[in-house]
Amino acid sequence: MFKPLSLFIALRYVRSRQSNGFASFISASSTIGIALGVMVLIVVLSAMNGFEKALADKLLSVIPHGQLIGVNTPIPQWQKKASQVLKSPHIVAVAPIINESGMMQYKGEVKGVELKGVDLKLETQVSSIKDYITQGQWDDLSLKNSIIIGAGVAKKLQLSLGDSVQLLLPQSVHLSNSNSVHQRFPIPLTKQVNVVGIFKFGGIVDDINVYMSFQSVSDFMGYNLNESQGLSVKVDNVFKAPLIIREAAYKLDHYVYVSDWTNEQGHLFNDIQLVRLVMYIVLIIVIAVASFNIVSTLIMAVNDKKSDIAILKTMGASSFTIMYSFVIQGFINGIVGVTLGAISGIYLANNLTHIIREIEVLFKTKFLSADIYFIDFLPSDLHYSDVYITVLTALSLSLIATIYPAWRATKIEPAQVLGQI
Repeated sequence: MFKPLSLFIALRYVRSRQSNGFASFISASSTIGIALGVMVLIVVLSAMNGFEKALADKLLSVIPHGQLIGVNTPIPQWQKKASQVLKSPHIVAVAPIINESGMMQYKGEVKGVELKGVDLKLETQVSSIKDYITQGQWDDLSLKNSIIIGAGVAKKLQLSLGDSVQLLLPQSVHLSNSNSVHQRFPIPLTKQVNVVGIFKFGGIVDDINVYMSFQSVSDFMGYNLNESQGLSVKVDNVFKAPLIIREAAYKLDHYVYVSDWTNEQGHLFNDIQLVRLVMYIVLIIVIAVASFNIVSTLIMAVNDKKSDIAILKTMGASSFTIMYSFVIQGFINGIVGVTLGAISGIYLANNLTHIIREIEVLFKTKFLSADIYFIDFLPSDLHYSDVYITVLTALSLSLIATIYPAWRATKIEPAQVLGQI
């Protein structure tokens, strides 16, 4: 589409523009602005991808992807029901679970906890909590009256391995005494348990979660043999978990409450998506502003080259030839800026975690604390699809910015311009 003559003229004008200090400055400003916008957009999108990947790979490695909890009664013959669920597409693993809110008391201190009764072998298939145990062993849960607690719980109650702590749980409805007073104010269940392990994951997971063996909690809560409060489910695609879990529940011949990780942790994923969208819009506007600096550069070029344009027209150059020569001239700024921005953005995105760690060491600070967040580093995951979209968007804006000044160049009348020379 671009004729060789247009390209030749454009390159000559680009070289001659370098001798004009002010025009050269405006041109460099637009190029640098485009480069910075493209670079920052690639880095930000990679950081958002990194947070999303960390959410899936780390947080959701210990948080159940989904749970099927019995509505009015525990799930009978949970082994059979687990086999039914496991036959559903995209279900990777199933394990029994007993969840109960309660309290732990030690030396006058009380801490609210979420007790999880888990099968030692099957739980490792749906959760990687075993990998975060810093003190003790996961298999020690098989010992009588043993419990594994989070680092936040241990810190609050000043607990260490081997300590004996009192566990208080509300009495289940089907265990309540028939006496009306007991039904209205059931006596809490109490049990002395020994701390055999402490895990450290980060965030709220450490602050509330404690684990006991499925058999111990089942006996403690009075469940019958082969009964389970519910089933924990792991899927092969965490971002499709709601649909997968719901379809699996329809095949289960027992009334269950259906929940998935988005019910409790979905706000994290939504926040990531919202930040991604906002940053994308803001940085595209930055790129657009930088791109439209090309308009100023080309208008100055058109005014400076009026006589050249008039001579070209008298020699038979068509309006398209002149227009394309200025389009190419301005588009070169966009190509240079996008190329520099893409290269630097890819480099920074691939090394973002290391760079941030070096900055933290240099300034002796910490941008993300594991005590608050589920990660203590700034993640980055470069998707080249984001790079392609960013590059194409920036090039499109740069091209659009050249159209009006290039069109103005075709409206110059040779007779008027040459008559003034």
